[in-house]
Amino acid sequence: MKTASLENLMTQWRQDFHRHPELGFSEHRTSQTIAELLESFGLQVHTGIGQTGVVGVLQRGNGTRSIGIRADIDALPIIEQNQFEYRSRNEGVMHACGHDGHTSMLLGAAKYLSEHGEFDGRVVFIFQPNEEHGLGAPAMINDGLFKQFDVEQVFAMHNMPGMASGHFATRAGAMTASESLFEIKINARGGHAALPHMGVDAIVVGAEVVGALQTIVSRKLNPGLNGVVSVTEFNTDGKRNVLPGNAILSGDARALNPQINETIERRMRQIVEGVCLAHGVDGEVTYETIFPAVINSTDAVNKVADAACALVGNHRVDSSCEPKLFSEDFGHMTNARPGCYVLMGNGTQGAHSRPLHSADYNFNDEGLVPGSSLWVALVEQQLAGGDLA
Repeated sequence: MKTASLENLMTQWRQDFHRHPELGFSEHRTSQTIAELLESFGLQVHTGIGQTGVVGVLQRGNGTRSIGIRADIDALPIIEQNQFEYRSRNEGVMHACGHDGHTSMLLGAAKYLSEHGEFDGRVVFIFQPNEEHGLGAPAMINDGLFKQFDVEQVFAMHNMPGMASGHFATRAGAMTASESLFEIKINARGGHAALPHMGVDAIVVGAEVVGALQTIVSRKLNPGLNGVVSVTEFNTDGKRNVLPGNAILSGDARALNPQINETIERRMRQIVEGVCLAHGVDGEVTYETIFPAVINSTDAVNKVADAACALVGNHRVDSSCEPKLFSEDFGHMTNARPGCYVLMGNGTQGAHSRPLHSADYNFNDEGLVPGSSLWVALVEQQLAGGDLA
């Protein structure tokens, strides 16, 4: 693989980022390190895009075509349980999702392409902050990312624990789900626990709402389509012998296409309105989609699959994998430009197989070379000459 000579260097970068994790929009050391490395590679570097975002531009030849490749750079508010030497030195902050690895792979691809790349056109390397809260991609886009650095297609990669190292997976269409946060406020009439008939118990109303919400997926959606509605918090102002007059239900909804997401929101509002009307109380619904679904372009998926198959062999590439119900703010970018989100195996044993966001998770450094080599192969394939097909 072309970036094999950079394995030790990428490992050093990755473990350094792991030692010094930073939360979304606070990735100041991380951004500075990325910018300094890109400048040392000879790239044109732009900082402060979407607050702490960094963009590196590499032009080769006279080609006018361009593609973008994105890596996320933020960490999570988790106390790390690993004991290896490069564990987090920032108490309560940890790279528990592998963004340290994603960043290092893209830096490795940038270095290789700047020194040896055989392509004609422009590569835009996008280092995005605050993916975990879904705020980084829209911040960069609103700051003019695609106006200042227009690209024809945009790509991103994420490691996947439990998938064998050196394997890749993607699919055309919905790749990851949207995530919407909802809050339901119920304003009833509290009272004495011994005299329930003199008030309206907000817990009874809320419990009825919780049960009815489960019918959205089981009875209101096409069984062939995916959706999830989860109530994760139920808070009231009730006390030991006081029936609550107010309740707040909060939760999370997932969908693999915008139409299903719209159906979930519409049905939720109908249910809350109906249940509250039946009890003679007021209800209010707030529903906000934080992460849109990632919708992969068929053409971009085919390009990634071709490059991956050439790199690791057909038997290690799944180009029609099952969609994932987790969410990714890369969906904002695929809404703006055609693109592809691809998964890379992180391994099947030990910390490499632990779920993302676990306190004992660790990115597998064996993935640095295949991951960065896929980006190199994709660039040289896409910008080899002629129009993007």
